[in-house]
Amino acid sequence: MATQTSTQKDGFGQVSRTKGIFFRYALLASALVGIVALTVLLIYVTIDAVEPTSASTSWLLAYAGVFVVPSLLVFGYFSIKNPRGLKLGFATTGLPVAGLLLGTAILVIFIDVLDDDVWFYHMVGVALTAALIWGHRKLRPTANIYEKLLFVLFVGGYVMVGLPGYYHSIPEIFLLFSPFEPVKWFSMLTTFGLAGALLTGRHFARKFENQRTGLVTGGLVFAGAAASAFVALFAGVEQSIGVILFLTVVVPLALFVEDIFSKEHTIGARDGLVIPIVVFGGLFAAELIARTAGFTGPMAWIDFQFLSSLPNPDPQQAGIYSALVGSVMLMVVIVLFSFPIGVGAAVYLEEYAPDNRTTRFIQINISNLAGVPSVVYGLLGLGLFINLLNLGIGSVLVGGMTLSLLILPIVIISSQEAIRAVPSSLRQASYGMGATKWQTIREVVLPRSIPGILTGTILAIGRAIGETAPLIIIAAPTSSFSVPTSLSDGASAMPLQIFTWASYPQQDFQHGVLAAGVVTVLIVLLTMNSIAIVLRNRYQSEN
Repeated sequence: MATQTSTQKDGFGQVSRTKGIFFRYALLASALVGIVALTVLLIYVTIDAVEPTSASTSWLLAYAGVFVVPSLLVFGYFSIKNPRGLKLGFATTGLPVAGLLLGTAILVIFIDVLDDDVWFYHMVGVALTAALIWGHRKLRPTANIYEKLLFVLFVGGYVMVGLPGYYHSIPEIFLLFSPFEPVKWFSMLTTFGLAGALLTGRHFARKFENQRTGLVTGGLVFAGAAASAFVALFAGVEQSIGVILFLTVVVPLALFVEDIFSKEHTIGARDGLVIPIVVFGGLFAAELIARTAGFTGPMAWIDFQFLSSLPNPDPQQAGIYSALVGSVMLMVVIVLFSFPIGVGAAVYLEEYAPDNRTTRFIQINISNLAGVPSVVYGLLGLGLFINLLNLGIGSVLVGGMTLSLLILPIVIISSQEAIRAVPSSLRQASYGMGATKWQTIREVVLPRSIPGILTGTILAIGRAIGETAPLIIIAAPTSSFSVPTSLSDGASAMPLQIFTWASYPQQDFQHGVLAAGVVTVLIVLLTMNSIAIVLRNRYQSEN
C-alpha cells in the first residue's frame, strides 16, 4: 500500500503531510544550528578567558572527578527521571548566583559612589515621609485621591527637598548638625536589613495569617543580618559584605526553599534540591582539595584582580572595574526612568484610554519605535539631553536616560501584554464588590500582571546593558580610568570597554583581556535573562 502523503479537507483544499513534516524538521534544524553556534561561541570565548590548558593535570582531574562529573551525572539523571525536579534544581542553583550578583552591584554602589552618612540620612527622610503619610491615612481614612496625592507631594517634597533658600531638607539638616556619622555596615544594617526584615515579616504574616509569625520571622532576618556582620568581622572581611550577602543570597534562598516545602504540588520535584547540593558541594570540595594538595590552577584572565582593577595599557594589570561600576549606575538610572514611565503608560493605554483614532495612532507608533535602530536613540539623546537640556556630555544621567528611551517601547508593549492577560472576569468581580477602577487596578490587575511586567522589563534592561552605539553617540568615554561618583560624571560601560580593547593589537588583549570582558558581560546578561525565565515559569505555574 502506498504511503498516504496528503489528505482532503472540505473548504481547505489539499493539505500535504510531507510538507508539514519537512517544515517541522526544518524548524528543528534551525534551532539546533542556533544552539550549536551559540555554544561554540561561548566555549571559544570561555577557553580564551580561563585558559584551562595552563592548569596542571592534577588540578583538572580533581575538578573533573569531584565537580564536573557528579554535576553532569545528577543533571542527566533528573533530566530523564524527574524533569520537574531538574527545573527546581536549576532555579535553586541559579538563585544564589543571581543574589551574589545583586549583592555585588549594591556593594559597588556603596563603596565607590554613595557616602555612608548621605545614604543613611536620606533613608531617615524616607522613613519619616512614610510615617507621615501613614499617619495621614489613619487620621483621614475618608480622604479622596486628590487630597492623598497632594499630601504625599507636599510632605515628600518638604521632607526630602525642603524649600530652596528658606528651609533645608531633613537629610541636609542631619548632615549639617548631627554629631553621629554612621559607618558603612551600620547604614546597610539599619536600611537594607530593616527593609528585608519588614518585607519578610509581612510575607509570612500574610501567608500564615498570623502577626506573631510575621514578627518572629522579621526579627530572625534582622538578627541574622546583624550576626553576619560580626561573622564577616571575625573572618577578616568587610562587615557590610556580610550584611548584604546575607540579605541577597541567604534570605531569598531560604524563602524559596520554604515555599517549596509548603506546597503540596512540589512533592515530586523536591528531590531536585539535591542538584545545588551536588554542584556547590562539589565546587567547594574540588577547591579545597586543590588548595590543600597545592595543585596549580589555570592562569585565568577573569579573576578578582580583573574585576577589581581599572583599565591599564598593560594587559596583566588591566581590569574592568570602572566600566562595571558605570554599567551598574546606568542600570539604576534605566530602572528608575523606564519602569515607572513604561508601566504607567501601559496601564493608561489598557485601562483608561478610549478606543479612538488617537489611541490607535499612539499604539502604532509605540510598536514602530520598538524596531528603530539603537543609533537613532543615541542621536535623540544627543539632541534632547545634551544640546537642548545641557545635561553634560557622556554623563551617567544622559546615558541612562538615552538607554531608557531605547527600551521604553519594549517595556510598554510587554506591560500591556501582561495587563491584557488578566481575565476581564476578575475586573467585573471587583466592580461587583463595589471597588473603584483604581482599586481594581491596584488590588486585582497589577498583582496578577507584575510577574509578566517584570519579565519584560528585565529582558529589556538586559538589552540596554549590552548596547554600545547610543553611548558612543552621546560621547560616553570608551575607556574610563576613574570610577564615577555621581550621575553627572562621565562613565564608561562594559560594552564600551570591550570595544576599546578590541582595537589593541597585543595578543594578550585580543585573546585574553577581551575574552574576559566578554565573559563578564555574558554572565550578567545570562543571569538577568535567567531571572526573567524563572519569573515567567513561576507565573505560568501559579495561573
